[in-house]
Amino acid sequence: MAELAEMVAFLDRELHVAMIADYPGAMNGLQLSNDGRVDRIVAAVDASLPVIEAAAAGGPALLLVHHGMFWQGTQAVTGAFYRKLKTAMEAGLAVYSSHLPLDVHPEWGNNILLARALGLIDPQPFCEHNGGFLGLRGSWAGTRDDLTEILRQTLGGAVHVCPGGPESLTTVGLITGGAGGEVAKVAALGVDAFVTGEGPHWSYPLAEELGINVFYAGHYATETFGVQALAHALAQEFQLPWRFIDHPTGL
Repeated sequence: MAELAEMVAFLDRELHVAMIADYPGAMNGLQLSNDGRVDRIVAAVDASLPVIEAAAAGGPALLLVHHGMFWQGTQAVTGAFYRKLKTAMEAGLAVYSSHLPLDVHPEWGNNILLARALGLIDPQPFCEHNGGFLGLRGSWAGTRDDLTEILRQTLGGAVHVCPGGPESLTTVGLITGGAGGEVAKVAALGVDAFVTGEGPHWSYPLAEELGINVFYAGHYATETFGVQALAHALAQEFQLPWRFIDHPTGL
């Protein structure tokens, strides 16, 4: 058993929650408390009703998510939102969410873990946003088809490719999640290819016009790394069991 307050203090400190600007609906940090007792840790990408129902089985726990309970903004406590809160509270399930702080973390972040899986050489922060950086940029030697295949194998799913740039790649920029709308900013930074999760329709024709390859590898798929790494680190710190609930959206 561990104390929730100690675990939250550890997470807030290590993730630099107070220092990283984010979308207001992200509400990084503890989103739902319990009576203070934590017997286990559960990780998931989204704080959806099916995830919370699955996480609730097994006694008091801390659920770590990347997309929290308030992503859609202010809403009435009715319907599915009411059921989420009721299920979590009755089970003693606390919920902690970390969006951009987890994306950009140098050890547990979605960006660095995917960059390592792809073999990016010397990845460095890039694509400035609100005083910080959204992603990583590194050297990479191979073809467009090579990178597509590595992404498929790493993420276990289809990769949609916009072949707007050169076939041979030397520099790759990477921002996990839904960063396709940043394609113009990324192209201006001089990379051959941009790896992200998803983007708006207009990002594809724009990438062609700007002469950059874009790899849309799945919003969910590119963001499964961070919550698992964070849960593992937290479990080691507080000597608790942990598990990952895989509930893909296919997007």
